[in-house]
Amino acid sequence: MTSPSQPQRVCFQLQVKPEMLDEYLRRHSPVWPEMLAEIAASGRRNYSLFLGEGGRLTGYYETDDDEAAKAYLAASEVASRWEAEMAPFFVGLEGRPDQAAPALREVFNLHDQLAASATPDTTESTH
Repeated sequence: MTSPSQPQRVCFQLQVKPEMLDEYLRRHSPVWPEMLAEIAASGRRNYSLFLGEGGRLTGYYETDDDEAAKAYLAASEVASRWEAEMAPFFVGLEGRPDQAAPALREVFNLHDQLAASATPDTTESTH
């Protein structure tokens, strides 16, 4: 639900092993400064993680090109080290979390729908 002039909005979910929740939170408070710099350099922005009941982790970020951001992080030595340390925290994940986390499909965005409803319908005739 993005247009060429808007960033891609990416949301994903992972399951943190319940017995590892405290350590997962400790590792994110704070994240390594060099990893923060790599995330920003990849083009990901407005990045947030939300922890739900039972270890359900939901992440969200925006980017102009998610494939390019993934490729940048895949080639990053810092991101490789970070992701290797994070992988054991997740249930049923094959591969690096930054590469293998399944994206959720966006089904509604308030901004997009308000913008679309404010655009005059160009298919109607104005006689």
